[in-house]
Amino acid sequence: MKKILVIIAVAVMPLVAHAQFEKGKLYAGASLTSLNLSYSGSEDLNIGLQGQAGYFMADNVLVYGQVGWNHLGGSTDNIDLGIGGRYYILQNGIFLGANVKYAHGPCGYNDVMPGVEVGYAFFISRTVTIEPSIYYQQSFNDHSEYSKIGLRVGFGIYL
Repeated sequence: MKKILVIIAVAVMPLVAHAQFEKGKLYAGASLTSLNLSYSGSEDLNIGLQGQAGYFMADNVLVYGQVGWNHLGGSTDNIDLGIGGRYYILQNGIFLGANVKYAHGPCGYNDVMPGVEVGYAFFISRTVTIEPSIYYQQSFNDHSEYSKIGLRVGFGIYL
C-alpha cells in the first residue's frame, strides 16, 4: 500500500508544481544570502536579506522586483534595488534566472550589477517553497573586488 501511495504522490507532484507556474500567478519571496558563503575580493563577512515580488507573464516565466540589504563586514552596509526574471524548466521547479541591480553604499559607492542564478523551488506545501540557488553578480566598478559568487536560501509563496 505504501508503494502505491508513493507512486501516486510522485505522479501528482509535477501537476501541483505546474499549477503554480501558470500565467497570471503572483510570487512573493524572501531570502537569506551569503552567510559567509559568498566570495569577493573585498569582503570578509557577508550576510544579506532580500525580498522579491513578481508576476508570471507567461507559463513558467516570472518577472520580479527586488530590494536587499547587505552587511559587508565592519560597519559597512549597502542597499540594492533591482529587477529580474526566472524561467522554470519543465514545471519541475528548477529555474534559471537573470537580474540587474543597483547597489548603493557608504562613501559614494554605487554600482550596477547584472547577475545570473540557477536554483530549485522545492514545494513544502501547495504554495510555499524552499528555494536554494547559486548566484553570480558581476560588478561594473571593480570586477576583482566587488563581483561575487554565492549561495542563497530563500522561501517563496506562489499565489
